[in-house]
Amino acid sequence: MTKHHTLALLAISATMLSACGGGGFLNRERPDEFAVQRQAPLVVPPDFNLVPPAPGAPRPSEGTASQQALEALFGGPSERSAVETSALDRAGAAAPGIRSSVGDSETNTVAKGRVTRDIIAAPEGDGAGAQAVIPG
Repeated sequence: MTKHHTLALLAISATMLSACGGGGFLNRERPDEFAVQRQAPLVVPPDFNLVPPAPGAPRPSEGTASQQALEALFGGPSERSAVETSALDRAGAAAPGIRSSVGDSETNTVAKGRVTRDIIAAPEGDGAGAQAVIPG
């Protein structure tokens, strides 16, 4: 009797498990969530005597999603708070191309000491050989 129950349970388990193999849960085609962009809301124009746009012409009020992202990240003047303006005034103005010249090998830097030199000269790795010394 126990053999029959074991075989029946094994057959039912194999049947149920075989149903999972054909779906391809991890191999299915998915949409690219980063390629989706929002559409502008519909607006009724005040003047209905408008010329229709040429076929294939870009919308005049918008750019592509990548252009909007670049504009949001790097473009357009934005209002600064009083604290930010004060901090920038105290720090002094930086040269416009400072980010391009910081990593240049010809840029002179101030020596910060042996520890900073060791950190910068450390080889890249996964940190398996890293050690921490806790004083005290």
